[in-house]
Amino acid sequence: MTNKENIVLKMLKKSLGLSLVLAGGAAAGTYLLSGQVSAQASAPKATKEERAVISQTLPKMDGGHLEVKVVEVAYGPGGSSSPHSHPCPVIAVVVEGTIRTQVKGEPEGIYKAGQAFYEAPNGAHISSANVDKTKPAKLIAYFVCDHETPVTVAVPE
Repeated sequence: MTNKENIVLKMLKKSLGLSLVLAGGAAAGTYLLSGQVSAQASAPKATKEERAVISQTLPKMDGGHLEVKVVEVAYGPGGSSSPHSHPCPVIAVVVEGTIRTQVKGEPEGIYKAGQAFYEAPNGAHISSANVDKTKPAKLIAYFVCDHETPVTVAVPE
């Protein structure tokens, strides 16, 4: 075999080897992809659900000093809090159990998990309790403040 024939033969072998590698890779890729596709086809489709829990107009506030505080409030079975007030508007979302709440001069409200309520600033919160005597209850309170203040203050008796 001549030197030129050896070079051509080596080039063919390399080309053939590369073709086999590419073909093998393509076959493996097709196999893997078909497994992914069938796995994706059999997997449940993710869905996104949104619902407005509450929409509330807030009182006029100083926009130069706004601060949001998010507080988790957990009540044990039958638990309650003493009368108090919030110097800032509050939006609360019940995330577990059932909560009974009442601000002075307003009707009592009972809210279950997934429900929300609004409290205007400085209302005397005369009742806030877990309705259930055997299971805990929890809410997330979102305070929107425009001044330095604790989120909860005692109501003078």
